[in-house]
Amino acid sequence: MTRPGPGPFPAALLRPDLVDFTGYSSARTSAVAAPARIWLNANESGLPSDIDPDGLTRRYPDPQPSALVEAFADLWATTPDRVVVGRGSDEMIELLVRSLCRPGGDGVVVTSPTFGMYAVSARLHGVPVVDVPQVDDELTWRVDVAGVRDAALANGARLVFLASPGNPTGAVVPLREIADLTEALKDQAVVVVDEAYGEFAAQRSAVTLLEEHPTLVVLRTLSKAHALAGLRVGLALAHPDLARVLRRVQAPYPLPVPVTTAALEALGQPALRATGRRVMETLRLRDQVGRRLRDLDGVRAVYASEANFLLLRCDDPDGLLARLVGAGIIVRDMRHLPGLPDALRITIGSTLEMAALERALDSFPASPSATASPAPTSSRPTSGEELS
Repeated sequence: MTRPGPGPFPAALLRPDLVDFTGYSSARTSAVAAPARIWLNANESGLPSDIDPDGLTRRYPDPQPSALVEAFADLWATTPDRVVVGRGSDEMIELLVRSLCRPGGDGVVVTSPTFGMYAVSARLHGVPVVDVPQVDDELTWRVDVAGVRDAALANGARLVFLASPGNPTGAVVPLREIADLTEALKDQAVVVVDEAYGEFAAQRSAVTLLEEHPTLVVLRTLSKAHALAGLRVGLALAHPDLARVLRRVQAPYPLPVPVTTAALEALGQPALRATGRRVMETLRLRDQVGRRLRDLDGVRAVYASEANFLLLRCDDPDGLLARLVGAGIIVRDMRHLPGLPDALRITIGSTLEMAALERALDSFPASPSATASPAPTSSRPTSGEELS
């Protein structure tokens, strides 16, 4: 039986002036289909550089390298026409705002505390930002999905950004809630699920919802679990109609040739197996460090996390920061974010780095409750102001 294709992406959600926009026609995208032996259409150097005698980087790269696009499509069990690659998730956020929101109009919904680039990209385009704060349940955080829906409808929003797992909360948005929200807003807004930390979560990826929901977009990256933040490779997985628009508004040649080469190697089976091992080690260290932090006097909360970091509230964040800086350890001060006047975020590093962190914490007094059985921290359930 032939599986039906996805329904159409509603063109009414696009910026009206971009519906027929073809974008910049680069030398690579406008090249003829016939086989070519001599390329004289891009004003590239005819001779290789002395630092690149083989000429591997003499020519402009493919704007969407087909081998990399196909590798990502294979990884996520989807089709290449749904994949858009670029300079990290940040560029994907920018492309979505640029494609869907009219400057000075429409709107973007965010859920603080969250990754700061959603609001930054919106404001750089003159797009209003509506914030629906998350609910602090003391052990975890919860997105007010009903509030997000109502705010998007009331404010004419074209984009809703959900980070799952969230940064800095470490909490996931349940797939059923994502599906229900996307369905409720299908004629109003595109729902974007940012899964930058998805490899650390127990929940299935929202990629599994794409076929049923044309107005859903999922963001992924090689920066976190794949340990390649310096490459700046991210991708959007979207309806083919929307993916075509994102490619048209993207600047030419987003990924340098060496970056594409390294990304392809990262998606090979040996590297993916190694990534899986790193993820499991990170989860082990995360739970170990979480238990240690809970024992500290003055630490009032260490939130359950499905990411590679822990968010904590403490009575004396300045004192804890100073003690860690004195040991040469830098963690993230989160007190500039709404609802986090006393919070720090600690990334889970290597075994040696976490051992150094624990030694630095040894000088802190233990909590009076430390002798009691510790509550479970951030074990997996069964069921970017820049923040990177």
